[in-house]
Amino acid sequence: MLIIGIAGGTGCGKTTVVNQIINELPDGEVGVISQDSYYNDLSYLSLEERRKTNFDHPQSIDFELLEKHLQLLKAGKSIQQPVYSFLECNRTDKTIPISPSKVLIVEGILILTNAQIRKMLDIKIFVHADSDERLIRRLKRDVNERGWNLDDTLEKYQSNIKPMHLQFIEPSKEYADIIIPNNKYNTVAVDMVRTIINDKLD
Repeated sequence: MLIIGIAGGTGCGKTTVVNQIINELPDGEVGVISQDSYYNDLSYLSLEERRKTNFDHPQSIDFELLEKHLQLLKAGKSIQQPVYSFLECNRTDKTIPISPSKVLIVEGILILTNAQIRKMLDIKIFVHADSDERLIRRLKRDVNERGWNLDDTLEKYQSNIKPMHLQFIEPSKEYADIIIPNNKYNTVAVDMVRTIINDKLD
């Protein structure tokens, strides 16, 4: 199994890059796991308390479970991936069965901050985007898709998102094998990753 990690700041367009990479690849050969599924279980907190949680800090992620699941998939065993609700700011009771695949993409803002996860990645990618562009995307997503109001999102950006990006996410770029600028000129890097994947599939 070839494991590819894709990181980058919030709103940098990781999902778009993932879709660009797997576009035209055979169905069922490439699996995708999101770091967001592995936020810690916060059932013991009220919704109001959960909303105040710093979800941009590495300690907000259950990296131990993610590592265990990656090891199982690499060993050819299926897993039950947690399902996360952004409206409830917590894991749900549901899980999604994930089967092993020849290529697995693990994406998330904090993927490259964890040494144990980095050791499991065959290719490490960092998606770079302008900070203003990322803020705009984050605002649109949190307000339109996740039920947050604009003031809460802006306050969260100032108090958590931006400081955590500067402290943890941006420095993790140094671990990347490939840095992809998320704009229309990134086709060379995307094609290069797709070629590596195709070689693995062949």
